[in-house]
Amino acid sequence: MKQSRAKTAADAQGLRLVPVERETVQDRVYKELRRALIGGLFEPGQVLTIRGLADAMMTSTMPVREALGRLVSEKALEALPQRSVRVPPVTLERVEDLLNTRILIEGEAIALACARMGERDIAELNHILSEWGDGHDLNAPSDFDREATLNQKFHFAIYRCSGSSVLLPMIESLWLQSSPCTRFATYAFSRAIKDRVSPDVDYYHRAMVNALERRDPDAARAALVTDISRPFTFLREQLQKSDTTSEP
Repeated sequence: MKQSRAKTAADAQGLRLVPVERETVQDRVYKELRRALIGGLFEPGQVLTIRGLADAMMTSTMPVREALGRLVSEKALEALPQRSVRVPPVTLERVEDLLNTRILIEGEAIALACARMGERDIAELNHILSEWGDGHDLNAPSDFDREATLNQKFHFAIYRCSGSSVLLPMIESLWLQSSPCTRFATYAFSRAIKDRVSPDVDYYHRAMVNALERRDPDAARAALVTDISRPFTFLREQLQKSDTTSEP
């Protein structure tokens, strides 16, 4: 009787409910590969095979193949012959495009978040910063993995406060495409400045938090732009130098 009444009420409101399906293996594989790409766990130019990924994730090749197809369509990976894909390599054109787009989109997100962040949000950012500790040297891949995870956690804690349901997936897509390039750039930049006195990532992240606390969108945007630009600028200079030396 109760089920009949519920069905009648739903029909009266024009509702048509569909069965709730469980998350498929393909969905889980896709999300894990997407997480790895956004976290910068793969390097530019790295070749990924369907069998190798299937073995690593202890699943069959079919869900891996389908997940890779989705990531190729999202421009996060490039298709290669013989059932393999490649993380897009670093090129000067790609570096310029990704940096300029990230500055535009993420700069707007942090400006919007500036007016919406409360004390709890600021406290969350400070807690993330405290997880970094004192050292930021990237001497091993595991060091970068931890740094990349915390960096992503910090930035998206800000972007979620923008109040924009449109900007957030755009930023996720940008990180999906740019994180392997960011990994390469950040690692190279860290090694290059190791023996020089230079503000590290913590300096600019704290500058962002201070600006957000003051509700100063211009200062927050400026700190963000400097933070994401430094490694890219260094990488751009290296690519330009390489192009110059390779000319006849």
